Amino acid sequence: MGLRTHLWVAGGTLNRYERLAGVFLLLALLVGACQGAPSFDEQLGAVVEPYQFSILRWQLRQVLGRRSGPTTQQISGAGAEDSALVLHYFDLVNQTRMLRREINAIATGGRQGDLTAAMEALDQLQAVKAMMRPAVQRIIGWQIRATLNGQGIHNPLDRYGTLRVSFPPINFRLDQPPNLLVVSPRDRIASIREVMLVQDLDVEQFAEIEAQVDALGVSSMVTELGGFGGTYPTFVADDVTLPWTLSTATEEWLHQYLAFTPLGFRYLLDTTGLIRDYEIATMNETVAGIVSDEIAQLMLDTYYSSKSTAPNPRGAGQEDLFDFARFMRELRPEVDKLLADGRIEEAEQLMEERRQILVSKGYYIRKLNQAYFAFHGTYADEPTSVDPIGVEIEALRGQSASLRAFLDTAVSMTSRRDLTDVLEQLPVEGGELARRVQAVGASCP
Repeated sequence: MGLRTHLWVAGGTLNRYERLAGVFLLLALLVGACQGAPSFDEQLGAVVEPYQFSILRWQLRQVLGRRSGPTTQQISGAGAEDSALVLHYFDLVNQTRMLRREINAIATGGRQGDLTAAMEALDQLQAVKAMMRPAVQRIIGWQIRATLNGQGIHNPLDRYGTLRVSFPPINFRLDQPPNLLVVSPRDRIASIREVMLVQDLDVEQFAEIEAQVDALGVSSMVTELGGFGGTYPTFVADDVTLPWTLSTATEEWLHQYLAFTPLGFRYLLDTTGLIRDYEIATMNETVAGIVSDEIAQLMLDTYYSSKSTAPNPRGAGQEDLFDFARFMRELRPEVDKLLADGRIEEAEQLMEERRQILVSKGYYIRKLNQAYFAFHGTYADEPTSVDPIGVEIEALRGQSASLRAFLDTAVSMTSRRDLTDVLEQLPVEGGELARRVQAVGASCP
């Protein structure tokens, strides 16, 4: 006798409320029976839920914690004393970084020393930095704005005319950005999910989260970020060099600027998962990177001539002759080829072997897998990218009369086809551009 028949027969002995409760129970059982196994997103959500970074909660804390009041000093950013204050701050950043290494070496038995004294010294440095940080942020923000204005870059409507109104306002925090979980399929390199995670996670927690996500049949990596433009104020890491900080603070502002343009709006659709477009993401990141690096270099030349060097990424500075860029550009096509042939385990073994070689050369990469390449491959100017978009956008910049002209052209694009259409009209002699793009494309499987 089936459940439905059994309930009907028993109905005669039940009162109205008991029969109604039985009907609801039956419906619940039927709905439960119709539901299959949890979806991938549900399983992923269960893993990351305890660690997920809430932009809304963070924004509310910023609003509720905002304090107003007179400043103790007038900050313009143009004076030599302002630049000197910034340079002193980054000297403290460097001292802090070296002291952390010393503490780690003492704690792990790598060297002798007074651990308590070293930690007290670190606390003192951090306290001084905390007092200086608001002024440093304001000075750098003013200098970024002045440099952008000098290039005729004011707001997202620049391409329609010269409206000298600065928008969005430049506002960032020198602080530890959220961490990022990147998820890629195992059989190809592509970012299919990105989840922001809270800041205070250690390496062991990184590995634990990755293990749980990998168990879902994908490749994952948790990585620290140097900056994050998805909040206001934006985040910029507080443990890197001055050149890198200038570039990153500018780049995170540019992402907010771009969000009000056709190119940036399409990127928003990609990041929210509404319309996935890996090429648009690469175009966005590359445009923002080119503009921010040029602005940072102008700032260094204008305000910090003694530090006038190209922005360096976190962890750069290896002084041997090992060619990291070449190493990674040779590895990526090998991995792509193995994955395309369905030899997933071989590809993963190859990446781990190459990761160990990198570690022996002084490049500490905690995890080298499909997710690593998916994340770093979005930046077309990085060694891990085999995408010719970087060459194409650099060619566009080289043929533009100014940084403003380059940005005005780039922000109007909504697809890779728009980019190639513009390039076909550029006066590049002898087919040089076509040969360069073809050369990069030849490295793709």
